Amino acid sequence: MSGRRLLMWDEAVTEYDFGAGHPMDPVRLALTMGLVRAFGLDREIDVRAARAAGDSTLRLVHREDYVAAVRAVSADPDAADGSYGLGTPDDPAFAGMHEASALIAGQSVAGAEAVWRGEAEHAVNFAGGLHHAMPGGAAGFCIYNDASIAIARLLELGAERVAYVDVDVHHGDGVQAAFWDDPRVLTVSLHEHPRTLFPQTGWPEETGGPAAEGSAVNVALPAGTGDEGWLRAFHATVPELLADFRPQVLVTQHGADTHFEDPLAHLAVSLDAQRAVQEACHALAHEYADGRWLALGGGGYAVVDVVPRSWTHLVAIAAHRPVDPGSMVPASWRDEAYARTRQLAPARMTDGRTPEWRDWEAGYDPADRLDQAVLATRRAVFPLRGMLV
Repeated sequence: MSGRRLLMWDEAVTEYDFGAGHPMDPVRLALTMGLVRAFGLDREIDVRAARAAGDSTLRLVHREDYVAAVRAVSADPDAADGSYGLGTPDDPAFAGMHEASALIAGQSVAGAEAVWRGEAEHAVNFAGGLHHAMPGGAAGFCIYNDASIAIARLLELGAERVAYVDVDVHHGDGVQAAFWDDPRVLTVSLHEHPRTLFPQTGWPEETGGPAAEGSAVNVALPAGTGDEGWLRAFHATVPELLADFRPQVLVTQHGADTHFEDPLAHLAVSLDAQRAVQEACHALAHEYADGRWLALGGGGYAVVDVVPRSWTHLVAIAAHRPVDPGSMVPASWRDEAYARTRQLAPARMTDGRTPEWRDWEAGYDPADRLDQAVLATRRAVFPLRGMLV
């Protein structure tokens, strides 16, 4: 296994732009890369640009007619009429949509290939993690599902067990759908409960298709869940599942929209807890997947206060050069953020929290809503996998 670590980056991914006023502002990508550079992490990790995914790669997951539809509205955005989810308020058509979306997918695929072939130990694509796109349609700000495409490419290369762990505030529905009936892929999603958040899926009873029962895992967290509950839920499910599944590659999605400042959801997680889960995923990749780790971005709509800091921590952890949470945010980057957005940037790489959680093995409270959510998942999935609840 190579000791190299990769950051997949091409400035052109910022052309994935739904327009003024849309929550998925590409400035969050530019500011993240700016903060990575401000901390000198681009000298600690190999920064690589990959080619856009070609049609044959996109069709590992997406239907041919859908790819053709994306191409058509990409060339003529005015022709978008809502078909295939294109030209909707969530997914407005824009010129170059196909090219930008395929470029993001290409970064994730290239990172997966490098990790599988032993050319790199870890790879990060924080522009990726577009987990809502379905085989035949766009959804939830996502055109091509780069996470699913990267996993499908790993399977094509011979992988027999790929684990996907999604900690975005929204359910990883597109990835679950792509591998619903494939026992080679374990999908685990921790997200806000579908009663209170898009896409209204991800119930604990969603456990996989007839040929893959127990391969889909959903932890539906009550609105308002904070650091302790979020970390408790993660550690009460993910490590045991990975120990049982023994993945050859770990793919993780790190949407930053679980944060208490995110405008589109209702969890109350801090940057410090997000960093703790990033560190846990890194450790789990080394423990169970021989270090093979592809880490992706995802949602996150506090584009100055949260996203750049969270994903800079992710890059630093993958580079084996973690940034001390107490570090000051470089003044040069704060100036850049203000110049681009007219928003004042945070001063430190922390929210000032010290995340702690109660271990599940110490017992649970059947009257506690968070514990009820965890127990519902364990009862739904663990017996299907021959695991103790």
